[in-house]
Amino acid sequence: MPHQIVLLNAPGDISQFRLQEAAAQSPGPGEIRIRQQAIGTNFLDIYHRRGLYPLPYPAVIGVEAAGVVEAIGDGVTGFAPGERVAYAGPPVGAYASARVIAAERVMKLPDAVSVKVAASSLLKGMTASMLLQKATSIGEGSTVLIHAAAGGLGSIMTRLAKSLGATVIGTVSTAEKAALATGYGADHLIIGRDADIVTEVKRLTGGNGVDAAYDGIGGDMLLQSIRAVRPFGTAITIGQAAGPIPPVAVEELRPGKSLSHPSIMAWCADIGRYREVAQAAIGAMERGIVCEIAGEFALGDVGSAHEEMESGRSAGSILLVP
Repeated sequence: MPHQIVLLNAPGDISQFRLQEAAAQSPGPGEIRIRQQAIGTNFLDIYHRRGLYPLPYPAVIGVEAAGVVEAIGDGVTGFAPGERVAYAGPPVGAYASARVIAAERVMKLPDAVSVKVAASSLLKGMTASMLLQKATSIGEGSTVLIHAAAGGLGSIMTRLAKSLGATVIGTVSTAEKAALATGYGADHLIIGRDADIVTEVKRLTGGNGVDAAYDGIGGDMLLQSIRAVRPFGTAITIGQAAGPIPPVAVEELRPGKSLSHPSIMAWCADIGRYREVAQAAIGAMERGIVCEIAGEFALGDVGSAHEEMESGRSAGSILLVP
């Protein structure tokens, strides 16, 4: 039975996408075929589309989805057709109506978590868990700076950081997004793309700076994030939504600051680490630590979904629905 895939012909703009039919694969030993009901989108998809992280082309991109088990390969135990499941992380290939994937990468969904919530929140929840509890150790009494606190990843990070007992300083571009971030638990908000981040953070922390700053904006913002960190704190660069990251002089890390560039895809290359943060993310979803769904697009309208992500208008996650 044929299904649909979105092929990326070559790196570039949305004109490189092509929707086409493909024969459904039978799962091999240790594999499961999932009929996908919701596909999550992430800035990583844009980086793959642009060629920032090159792939062999033509390629099917996308790193998370949720749906139901459709078929099971030899040697797979613990799964049955019709069960609700989700996955995130490597290898890429989620932009499809059905997918065959290694069973060890598939997570069962509890009744309290819908497929749409899972597709919108699993990778972001995994990333938040890795950043707050693995790349750094955030807990009671910590103070963190989270950029784009009303966005997909930022909203989950804000909620998770609060659940760990941290004080959250968030940045947002508009007053409307500030209201959303306040609802997610942010203690303080710095509003506006041209705000003086360093001065505001120092004012809010009695001149000390934050224990950790999480920067997915890139461009000139990373330098501001480093300067907003206290001595012996950590700045974490996790993306470049606003443009490439310029070179950073090592002198900027005085006195004793750290600069980290963790990758959720690299973290999840190890199956044990993957399952640990995936289970943590699913547990967080059960507690209501989820990403709001900002929009849904048909699989064939993937270009519009990418345009919406790149515009910065949406506060939350955008889904593709086969």
